[in-house]
This record gives sequence, structure tokens and C-alpha cells, in this order.
Amino acid sequence: MPKDAKPLLGLAKHLNSVNLQNNAQELNKTVRRARDSFTGKIKEVSRREYLFVLEDQESGQLFGTASIIAQHGHPDAPHIYFDVIPDERYSLTLNRHFEHTCLRLGFNYRGPTEIGGLVLDPELRGLGMGKLLSYVRFLFIAMYRNRFQKQVIAELMPPLTKDGRSLLWDHLGRHFTGLDYQDADKLSAQNKEFITSLFPHSAIFASLLPQKVRKMIGQVGPETRNVRGMLESIGFSYSHRIDPFDGGPHFEAYTDHISLVTQSRPYQLADGNFEPLKNDPVALIGVGRSSGATKFRAMRTKIRYSENSIQLPANAKKALKIKAADELWILPLS
Repeated sequence: MPKDAKPLLGLAKHLNSVNLQNNAQELNKTVRRARDSFTGKIKEVSRREYLFVLEDQESGQLFGTASIIAQHGHPDAPHIYFDVIPDERYSLTLNRHFEHTCLRLGFNYRGPTEIGGLVLDPELRGLGMGKLLSYVRFLFIAMYRNRFQKQVIAELMPPLTKDGRSLLWDHLGRHFTGLDYQDADKLSAQNKEFITSLFPHSAIFASLLPQKVRKMIGQVGPETRNVRGMLESIGFSYSHRIDPFDGGPHFEAYTDHISLVTQSRPYQLADGNFEPLKNDPVALIGVGRSSGATKFRAMRTKIRYSENSIQLPANAKKALKIKAADELWILPLS
């Protein structure tokens, strides 16, 4: 078992999702795929999937994860979605006007970069740790821009029932596949053929669905509202596309227009240390090799600007394993 797989199992139980399944075998695959992506063993950069972990420096305990899929959508595994399309009808004879919502299955075989897999230990929620996990992905994208696509998407979780079911799937997808929501969601991570083969390719009128289900299309669940707000604040917007399983909305942005990517800048590490003061700015620092194994590390710390270079506290340099004149990337947090 890979080193990080065992402690990650403890986190997986908090969110048993496709990105971090509470299953040792699948989690081993996820960790190995991430390791092969960071080391460059996966030569085709569009096939790489990066997993970031939030670690306590002193204890080594893992508290959270976040991920980047370099390209979500390939000829053997397309990016699949429902386009949400308005359809207006008017009868002159009856003098009646109707506005319908249609769902049309779509495919992308050279898809966008996807961010996801954000899992945080519940005890750390509300302390800003989730923000760090989310931000580190954009810092990494800025540092290795040529590894990622021109667009980035985030698939947000919709409202689910108390037992974790999707009402949209219950009233739609289940009738075309014979599978319940959890089984279909897990199977799709391995093989999407059943969706392309069994789902209708013509437009589906959502007007045929119960009103309660129609209202959920494109909506986010209570635990995802803050994520939506964060994404909107950095340049993402609802793309009028939803997940075909649960109706969760897709938020999308051009990579080079995302504020956290454009605000990330490379600097040289200045010689010497400093004792942090209350008014010193705080930043997310990222370091990593430009070729070969990435050896990426990041941490939040106070910084001090020195002309075209940056000074860091001694403990930050030790944790990041860097020395004077090394290149580091800065994403300002304050």
C-alpha cells in the first residue's frame, strides 16, 4: 500500500465520492496515479491526475485533499454532461406561451481541466483550511500552465436526499440504466460506455419531471454554496451544463482569466531570515522542479518583499526545503 493511502482512508469516510472513495483498492489506484503524474511517469500530460494533501508538519497527519484532472474527456472516456437549453413555445390559436427547459446529452472528447476532490476533516472546517486546499490547485496550474487546458471546470454537488440519493437520477437516469445513483456514479469513474449507449441522445423535456425535481436542476447543495461563491469571486460562472447523474451545475472559466492564476507570480528567494510582524502580508508559497519529478510543496506563511525577491521566515524555508536564489511562486492571501 502506498505511504499516503492508509491515512487517506480515514478522510475518505467523510466524503465517499468518486474522487476519494472509501475503498482501499480504489484509493491505492488514486494515489499511484497521482504519484505517476507528479513524477512524470505518465508521459502524456493530458492524462495526469494530481492529488494534493493537507499535512500537519509536526505530526505528519493528513487532514484534507484536493485534486486536478489535467484533461477531463478523452476518446476512450468522454466528458459527458447535459446542456440545459431553454425552449419557448407559443400558440396563436390558444394564445398560450410556455417556457420549457430541455436537457440534451453532450460529449467532449478533448475536455477541459477539472478541479475537484476537495475533502476536509470536519474538525478543521471554518478555519480557512478548505480555502488553502482549493487555492493550491490554482497556484499549481499557474506554475505549470502548459500542462493544463485553456478552460477549467468544477462540477458542484447538488442537493441530495438524506440517504445520499439524487432525485434527478431517480426520475431520469435510473429509468434508462436500471442502476441506482451510487452504483452508476462509481461505475462511470471506470467506464462511461453505458451512458453513451443507454441515455437518449435527443432532447429531454424537463417539464415532464416533477416540479420538485425540476427546481433542483443546476442548483447547489447547502454544503456547496460557499464553494460556488468562491468560484464566482475568482472568475467562474455557471455554464448551463449539469452532471447527467445528479443535476449538479458545472462552473467554468478560462484558465488565463482566473484571478488566482493571474495573481500567482514567480520570485527569487532572498538571503537571510526575518521575524514575522503582525502587518506582514500572508501568501501561499509554492516550490517545485521545472523538469523531471515535480517535487511540489506549498505552505501558507508570512512574507516580506525585498525588491524583486522574497524573504521568508526560517521555519518556512526549512519546511519548503529551499535556499537563497531558489525560485518560488507567490499567491498573495492578504
